[in-house]
Formats: sequence, structure tokens, C-alpha cells
Amino acid sequence: MDTQENKLCLGDLIQVLDTMRVGLIITDRAGTVLWGNRYYSEVAKFPIAEYFGKNVREISRRENVTLPEQETMLDLVLRKKKEIHEVVKYNTDDYVITTVAPVGDPSGEPEFFLYTITNYSETLRMQKELSLSHARASALEEQLQELQFRKQLGEDVVVKDRAMTRIYQMGARLAFVDASVVILGESGVGKDVLAKFIHRSGDRKLQPFVHVNLGAIPKELFESQLFGYAPGAFTGAAKTGKLGLIRLADKGTLFLDEVGELPLDIQAKLLQVLQDKAVRAIGSTELVPVDVRVIAATNRNLAEMVQSGTFRLDLYYRLNVIELKIPPLRQRRDEIPYLAARFLQEFNQRYETSKEFSPEVLESFRAYPWPGNIRELRHVVESLVVLGQDPIITAEQLPVEFRESRMARRADPAVYGDAGLKTIMAHLERQILKEALDKYPTAGAAADYLKIDPSTLAKKRKRYGI
Repeated sequence: MDTQENKLCLGDLIQVLDTMRVGLIITDRAGTVLWGNRYYSEVAKFPIAEYFGKNVREISRRENVTLPEQETMLDLVLRKKKEIHEVVKYNTDDYVITTVAPVGDPSGEPEFFLYTITNYSETLRMQKELSLSHARASALEEQLQELQFRKQLGEDVVVKDRAMTRIYQMGARLAFVDASVVILGESGVGKDVLAKFIHRSGDRKLQPFVHVNLGAIPKELFESQLFGYAPGAFTGAAKTGKLGLIRLADKGTLFLDEVGELPLDIQAKLLQVLQDKAVRAIGSTELVPVDVRVIAATNRNLAEMVQSGTFRLDLYYRLNVIELKIPPLRQRRDEIPYLAARFLQEFNQRYETSKEFSPEVLESFRAYPWPGNIRELRHVVESLVVLGQDPIITAEQLPVEFRESRMARRADPAVYGDAGLKTIMAHLERQILKEALDKYPTAGAAADYLKIDPSTLAKKRKRYGI
């Protein structure tokens, strides 16, 4: 290989080394700087070329480089006769990881020394930026998941409470598996709404959703309604026979509402259907395969029913693979205004009205305990829309139990937290004055109602800014 080829190879090597994102310095055995790359100059903030032909120790003295030891790294290598790693602080306030390695025959004196530096501070900044990017990506992913979740809910489902959001998110995940689900909760909390949400969010959404209200089926009709019957199976049976509700739900979802109402003999037959994935109609010897996803719901305590012997333990375990418990409406009061607004919109459209709630009505709604839960709220809103003659629905139009509940809540010290008696009394007085002024057309009439002098009322209005 001729000299020109050697020069070309060396030039190519230098070009490659000069583009590396690792700082490099090469010295001879005496420490004279032979070469340094561009990245070293970037990190150190001075041109390394200025030190070509000079001793590397001068960099520490002239460029204010802080070394962890009194000795220079080159002297440490010479003394210890091995590669040295240190964290060095440059005048830029950056910390760099510096390695000095002897290059040459291990059995003799080294011919060269190779300095390599990595900007540790820059690495930390990159890690921070990377962590920030991950955090942003995670936040964006959560936002997208939230948008997708809200889209899944649709307009008919109102979910604002944190606990309810978790329940519906769990329902969305359960939509794509066939595990049986039991939904627990008081009557009227919306167990059927959650069951329909699970059905329409999964792969079975185009198949039937059969809602069986077991609490509404007479005991003597349970078997024929659920399992169906063959032609002529019993006196009065239809000549064509009848498909049971289980077969009607084939490929879809069977929603067994109020499952705690099932008699023990029907529980045994239902368990057999779930185990065999097949159903036999009354009066038939044929087992018909069925593919159903079962969601059950009840306001009763199935575990206690098992203990008392009124619900089969094996059916309980078959149904209760996943348990979701919906809290009562009184425990998720933040949802009440949204639910009320949703029902108001529904009934305004149905009855071609344009009613609105006064703020006092919504306050009363939030104070009321709602023993009938969402079902009761829906019925109350419909009644107010139908019976109300004015465009604004006021607190005076509410049933008496709402006004009593509002007064009881107003008098409850727990409502005011740590406020003192003086603050509580002032708050109550202001509310009573405002209600009287809202109720009567003139301040004089309001004063008569409150049995105080009009001048006293005027002073109190000024004090409270009414």
C-alpha cells in the first residue's frame, strides 16, 4: 500500500472521529496533544486545536477545569498504570465523564494516551427531555382514551362522578370478554344502563340484547319464559311451541335483571344451561346449543342469600365472575345536575316545551337523598315539566319532601365545615331573606312575611348585598 493510500485512510479516519458525539484527545507518552475532535471543543467551549503540540496538563491550569484529585488524570494513569475514570467539571458548569486510557504494548510503556469525554450534564438534560416527552405522550394517550371512552358512552349515559367513571371504564374493558358479570346496586341506580353499555361496547353489539326482568315474571311462568316449550308441551301451549328468552339471546347478551328473584328449581336449570351452553325446552328431548353472554343484576345481597339457602352457591360462583357495584345517587351528588338537565332536555322534546330549572331547584335536588335513585329523579323531572305552567321551574313547585330536605340540609352544621356559629347564622339569615324577597313582589310584603320592620329588612339587605 503506497503513501498516498495511507494518507487517504488516515484522513477518512480523522473525518469519522471528528463527527463522533464523544469527545476525543490523543496525546503522546509525554502528554503532548497530538489531536482532538470537534465534539471535545463543543463540550469544553474552547478550540482544542489551540493545544495541539502543547502538554495536556496545561488545559487543567488554563481553562479552569476542576479535577476530583490534586493530580492530573494523566499523572494518575502513569502512577497507577491503568485506565482511569473521573467526573470532571469544566468552566461551562457541565459535568463530563472523562476516561484516560493508555494505548500501546501492555508489557511496556504506553505510546499514546486516549482521552474520551461524555457530557454527563447533556445526558441528564436529554433524559429529562425524554421523560418529559414520555409524560406528554402518556397525557395525550390518556386524553385520547378519555375521548374514546366518552364517545363510547354516547349522549344517553351521564357519567361525571369519579367512582362511576371507573365503573364504566371497567365495563368498557369487560365488553370484549365473555366472563359473566353481576351488577349490584339499589333499585333505580341504572344497572340496566350499565348492562346495555357493556353489550353495545363489545363484539356482540350487533346481536340481541335480551333484558329479562325476573321480578316481573310470575313464578309459574319462569320455566316457559326462560327455556321455551315444544308444541303441545302442556295444556294451553301454543301449537307452534315457543322459543325461550335464552334462545332469543343466542349470539348476544342475556341480561338477568333482579336475578335474586329466581326460585331454587329454576336456578338449577339455569346453571345447567350455563354449564352445557345448551338449552332444552319444556316437553322436548333436544338440547339446542346457545352462545350467550350473561350479565346479571340485583339489589339484594346474593352472598347472604347463599348463606340462608335461598340462592345456589354453584350458580353464585358461575354468575359472579366479575362484580360491579353502582353507588346510590346520594353518594354521587355531582352527577345530579347533569342527570336532571339530561332528563329536562328529553321531556322538553317529548312534550314540546322549553322549561328551565331555577338555581334553587338544583340546590334542592342536590340536598335530597333520592331513595329511588335515578329512576325517581327522572319521574320527578317529568312531573315538573308536565305540571308546571311557567317556563322557569321554581322550588315552590317541588313536592313538599324536597323543601323539607333542603331545610334539614341547611340546618345541618356539617354542611358548613369548620365555620363558626356567627358565620353559619349569617349564612342562614341571608338565605332566608333572599327566599322571602324572591317569593314576594315587594320588599314590604317580604318584611311582613318575615315579621320585621321594612327598615330592618333594608339594613340587612345592604349588609348582605342582596
